[in-house]
Amino acid sequence: MIDTPYRSAGICDVAGAALLFALWLCPAAAVAESYSPNIDGAYPDNVYWGDTHLHSYLSGDAFALGSRLTPDDAYRFAKGETVQSTSGQPARLRRPLDFLMVSDHAENLGVLSRLAENPALLPESENAASTAQLIAGLPPVRDLLNAPTAEEFQSMGRPLGQAKVAWLKDYAIGEDFRRDLWSEVVRVAEKHNDPGTFTTFAGYEWTARGAGEGYSSIHRNVLYADGPELTGLTVPFSSVDSSDPEDLWAYFADYEERLGGNVISIPHNSNLSRGRMFSPGDYGGAPLTPAYARTRARFEPVVEVTQFKGDSETHPLVSPNDAFADFEDWAARSAPAATEALSKEAAIAQSYVRPALGLGLDLGRELGVNPFKFGMIGSTDSHTGLATADEDNFWGKMGNSEPSRHRSSLSSFYATSGYAAVWARENTRQALFAAFKRREVYATTGPRMTVRFFAGWDFDAGDAASPRIAAVGYRKGVPMGGDLARAPEGRAPTFLVRAVKDPDGANLDRVQVVKGWRDGAGKTSERVYDVALSDGRAPGTDGQSADPVGNTVDVENAAYSNSIGAAELRAVWRDPDFDSDAPAFYYVRVLQIPTPRWTVYDARFYGLDVSGIPAQQPLVIQERAYTSPIWYTPQ
Repeated sequence: MIDTPYRSAGICDVAGAALLFALWLCPAAAVAESYSPNIDGAYPDNVYWGDTHLHSYLSGDAFALGSRLTPDDAYRFAKGETVQSTSGQPARLRRPLDFLMVSDHAENLGVLSRLAENPALLPESENAASTAQLIAGLPPVRDLLNAPTAEEFQSMGRPLGQAKVAWLKDYAIGEDFRRDLWSEVVRVAEKHNDPGTFTTFAGYEWTARGAGEGYSSIHRNVLYADGPELTGLTVPFSSVDSSDPEDLWAYFADYEERLGGNVISIPHNSNLSRGRMFSPGDYGGAPLTPAYARTRARFEPVVEVTQFKGDSETHPLVSPNDAFADFEDWAARSAPAATEALSKEAAIAQSYVRPALGLGLDLGRELGVNPFKFGMIGSTDSHTGLATADEDNFWGKMGNSEPSRHRSSLSSFYATSGYAAVWARENTRQALFAAFKRREVYATTGPRMTVRFFAGWDFDAGDAASPRIAAVGYRKGVPMGGDLARAPEGRAPTFLVRAVKDPDGANLDRVQVVKGWRDGAGKTSERVYDVALSDGRAPGTDGQSADPVGNTVDVENAAYSNSIGAAELRAVWRDPDFDSDAPAFYYVRVLQIPTPRWTVYDARFYGLDVSGIPAQQPLVIQERAYTSPIWYTPQ
């Protein structure tokens, strides 16, 4: 008996009694559509959570500042195992991650840890001898974190700062040393890769600085899609080789053409770039060319918009009408000062993601290719080996900023952020990498909110109520990271969005659509629209300015209540200000209700008064998610 239902007989089309025989003979052709919608669904239906920016003790700055966890420890922690932190305390994630890349610095990868283990592993040199001696005299991190006073903590920590300076010295390491270290990185990543359950990527951080005056971060994380059979045939490209991104991309092109592999780089901490991450000029300052734009778009499909060293979405100086623009801006550290070439406002505009997306519209018109057409993810940049972005489970930036009674006052400028969310069919390197390439990814500052975002010309209010909102979205439109072409006559784009709270976290305050566009005069503008609000609130006449959701935070007890907000928000929104001749981008920002910041959890745990937390740091924050944009391009 044939127990497989059929919808169409296909090439085995027969009549009457011959039908069952035909189905048995060629069932694949007979059943053009499966009875199981999960088989027929061609769209990515799972969201996977991970971190593509995590350092272990192989990073020189991490080792110098006390971190002692290995890449193996980092992967075990991300998979949900309990590990012993550098400070000796047990640490575990509340929920495991789905993927991880340990991205240790390519510059002097593993040098300081090897000097500590056995200086004979490196060539003899004056720098090696002095650094080995310096490392041998470092205080144990456990003693540092248990210092009775802040003054003693700072005094004990000074030798660690000196060791960090030693990280980038010349140790005359050769090709064999570099290959041995990289082989170990690749081996450990492969050891923990479990397709369908937990995915690892081999990679590293290229820690370059922009040319010219002052410190300017133009760092990238390099992520390979491939296994050891290809990644094992290369070595990391470091800023010692070159600090010019075009040289890094040329290295990628050679890898792909010579070995047939796939690789991308992910810019991060643009907020610290002093206007160089999203400059309209290349590394040397020359105007961008179409070739540059094509290469950057090819190898940099996503950016890291939020992490421990602050949030890079936007800044109040460039988004003055955005009530939520001032978020974890790392205080004065992330507000670039004026340079010889740029005013303070221009330096900020070229250091943050939202204005860069607007600049990309200009450059796309000028060059024929948009070099800043990128999706958004978050990652931690943790240097402890512990990939956690939870406010109540924050293990610090470095070993010397692991939990202690001193860090809420001395290290309060760090944010606890973020994670990368990826829409894919399965948890494998190939599927996740493909999602990065097509930009079907989004960022959160830590909470695991589920967010869908589609654009099309025919969404209606009833679509938001569909129990299979993704099926509707893919059928009638394009997902985050996608493109809309020339508008049908007299039509404005419609957007379908759904956001669901982290099941273990706070309710949602609102969903916003952030729009940027370039008008006929060449002026780039932005606007933020409230498109879904909790608790029956309505947007203001300007599309935003809704009443605040409220605040249930009990600072003294580091607690909050989900008595306000919503577990889920859905909407279909039509752009009321659409100009079919104006190129534009749209992305969604989801805001949670107010919750305590990590410094408040620290104060509660150590029995401290919150008055000891520096006044410039908020006690209460609204965590958020940012989707990758959808672009509209007139044709």
